[in-house]
Amino acid sequence: MTKAKDAEPLRSTNSPLDAIDARLLTVLDAQGRLPMSELGRLVGLSAPSTADRVRRLEATGIIAGFTVETDPRALGYAIRALVRIRPLPGKLHLVEKLIQETPEIVECDRITGEDPFLARLVVRSVEEMDAVLEGLSDHAVTSTAVIKGQSVKRRLPPL
Repeated sequence: MTKAKDAEPLRSTNSPLDAIDARLLTVLDAQGRLPMSELGRLVGLSAPSTADRVRRLEATGIIAGFTVETDPRALGYAIRALVRIRPLPGKLHLVEKLIQETPEIVECDRITGEDPFLARLVVRSVEEMDAVLEGLSDHAVTSTAVIKGQSVKRRLPPL
């Protein structure tokens, strides 16, 4: 009988994380401002061990940064919308630059299909939304859907 290779415990073959790393990410996602001592207590580690693991998760790019989550409505942005953007022929790079320079577009992904951009837009009024979309209209065709609610808040992928 051959001896099995020593495998790292609790690691999935699909994930570079062990159970403690996954718990760290889950807690940090919910409470990103916890001191290392409290974070360590919640996952069963000392503060120095917790800090080492968090640094390793940062060094490997699993934790890409820490951020603040804001509510656009609390800042006066009553309307949130998703905008599919299809540049006119030869205008792809110009439209991408316009998207990057438009502060009301708070997020934008390059996607497959006829419309290469899917943007998230926040504005205070329908008139402001019209003005933002008008700024793109000479160079792109847009299709806008106003967001009524959110079924799933941003969350971690399966760990």
